Amino acid sequence: MLTRQVQRFLIVGFTTVAIDFAVYRLLLFLDVPTEPAKGLGFSAGTVFAYFANKAWTFDRAKGDRNVFAMFIGLYVATLAINVGINSAVIAVLKESEIVLALGFLAATGTSATLNFAGMRSIVFRRGSETSN
Repeated sequence: MLTRQVQRFLIVGFTTVAIDFAVYRLLLFLDVPTEPAKGLGFSAGTVFAYFANKAWTFDRAKGDRNVFAMFIGLYVATLAINVGINSAVIAVLKESEIVLALGFLAATGTSATLNFAGMRSIVFRRGSETSN
């Protein structure tokens, strides 16, 4: 089961990252400052990630507000980490196209790892009657 969940999480994750990156770069192109652009990109990906991971990755089609609240709590925490890492990389290495990509990848890799662990062990865990 873990292998299947990881495979599905990666597929959903790559799609989520593509959505995040596209929104982020579009907003940068429109002269939105880096932090809000990164936050909005991450948030756009989050909407997709919730529905795809709930229904497909973790097979939890049913769920109450508690599941959604836990998911949002997890993503709010990882959003702060994501934006912080992205900003720190840019601040330390000085903004350039390569640094923007490195910051994005470092932030995304960290938050994706934390998101999988949190979804699997807390949000969509098996055996929890509150999430059915």
